[in-house]
Amino acid sequence: MISNMGTAISTIDKRIHKYVAQMNAKDKEAVLGIVMAIAEKQDAEPWKDEAFIEEMDRRFKEMESGKVKLYTLDEVEAHARQAFKTRKRKKQ
Repeated sequence: MISNMGTAISTIDKRIHKYVAQMNAKDKEAVLGIVMAIAEKQDAEPWKDEAFIEEMDRRFKEMESGKVKLYTLDEVEAHARQAFKTRKRKKQ
């Protein structure tokens, strides 16, 4: 299935390239404007997605209420250092 998607994307890329190659500079600029508008819209999507906002609100409330365990930066660093030491010893 993944290889089919790769093939489909490759085919789309080839078709796009074929049409863009035939355009004049003014038309290419218009296409670029459309592509940039789509990309900017997609970049902004998470902040406009109600489900995303609800999930972030839920997680923040869990943190504030103490329902989930939080770790300080020092705790995370100590754990990472210990894991690194343990892994280093196993390789030797």
